Order: sequence, then C-alpha cells, then structure tokens
Amino acid sequence: MCREKILMDNLDRVEKMISLTSQKAASQEAVSLMAVTKYAQDKDVLALLAAGRLKHIGESRVQQAFLRWTSPAFAAYPVVKHFIGHLQKNKAAKAVMLFDFIDSVDSLPLAETLSRCAVQQGKTLRVLVQVKLTDKQSQSGLALPQARLLAKQIAGLPGLCVCGYMAIAPQTDEPETLRGLFRLVRKAFEEDFPAGKERWLSLGMSADFAVAVEEGSTLPRVGSDIFARNLEGL
Repeated sequence: MCREKILMDNLDRVEKMISLTSQKAASQEAVSLMAVTKYAQDKDVLALLAAGRLKHIGESRVQQAFLRWTSPAFAAYPVVKHFIGHLQKNKAAKAVMLFDFIDSVDSLPLAETLSRCAVQQGKTLRVLVQVKLTDKQSQSGLALPQARLLAKQIAGLPGLCVCGYMAIAPQTDEPETLRGLFRLVRKAFEEDFPAGKERWLSLGMSADFAVAVEEGSTLPRVGSDIFARNLEGL
C-alpha cells in the first residue's frame, strides 16, 4: 500500500472516531480536528493539504514552523495555524506574525508581550490558556485555578481574543482517570467561556482523543495517529 493511501486511511480512522464519540459527547458543540504537524514530514503534510483534508494544524517550534508555512509550497494552502508549544517571549513577534492561535499561554508577561506584538502588527490573535494536569516539572502550563485566574487577567488585553483552554493530560492506561480530569477542565471552560462567542476547548491527543471528545473537547490534537501509524519503513 502506498504511503499517501495509508495517510488518508489514518486520517479517515481518526475522523470517524471523532464523529462517533462526538455523538455521545457531554457537549454538543462541533468538533474540529487539529492535525499536529510538528514532527510530520513535509511530503506527508503536503499530501493531505493537496487533498483538502487539513483545516487546523499545530506546530511547536517557531523557526521551523515559520520556514515551513511561509515557503511557497505550504503558503498556498489556507489553514488555521496553532502554536502549541512553550513560547519564549523573544520569539513572540515572529509567532504572532505566523500563527492564528497561540494555544499555550501560561503567564501574564507572555500574554502582555503577545498583546503588544499583535497591536503592532494590526492583528487580533486568538489565545488559549494552557492548563497543566500533570505533576511533571518539565511541562508548561498552570494548575486549573491559576489558569482560570490568568484567563480573567488577560481578557481585556488589546489585540488578543481569549477563547478557551488547552490541557495536556498525564499518560495513563486508565480512561476514567483521564475522564475525571477532562471533566474538571470542561466544567471550568463552560463557566468561564459562555456559549454564543467563539470558544475552544483543546483536550486530547493521539492516545486519548476519544475520551477527550466524549468529555467535551472541541479541538483534539492528533499527530502520531495520522502521521506515524503503519508508516514505519515506508
């Protein structure tokens, strides 16, 4: 089987799972898939772009993403670009230039820097506050109470539209543990971002996106299930 056919099958499988789980989701809001392209090969991303299969993409390295998405081959395709990694303030201006969303805001100083850059560039930047659901010291994000406070603090900053939360769950084989964590974030999200305005809840990755969608995620982030499954050696 050719590489492109496997990619399409992988994406079909993910989209079918999202469709099935969203039918029994806690939230009845539409679910959009973010394809995490940060580790994907250019040829694979371009194949899916050419087929019109990618709407939201996620990257985590500013310089690498800038080189990719400003090149003629990639710039021809209109996709919504999300930055999902830890963002250093000295790279904020370039990130604002390229991305439509910064999904990993985790401090007031970073938000203020993004605000200044967005105003200078005449752009409204959509941002999500990153919630940390693990105890890993190396992982970015804020505990849920602090994340909720930050969302309120930055709501009035010019050039920014604060429209939800992104959370990264711990790696576990226990779906009910994940379900409980996702449910806590969804409850806070629904209280802090009322329906009627643009809002996004980004929960779930390749290993847990089905549970996340059941618990109300509207923007699951899937990378390896699309760009790595069954592609070893091809």
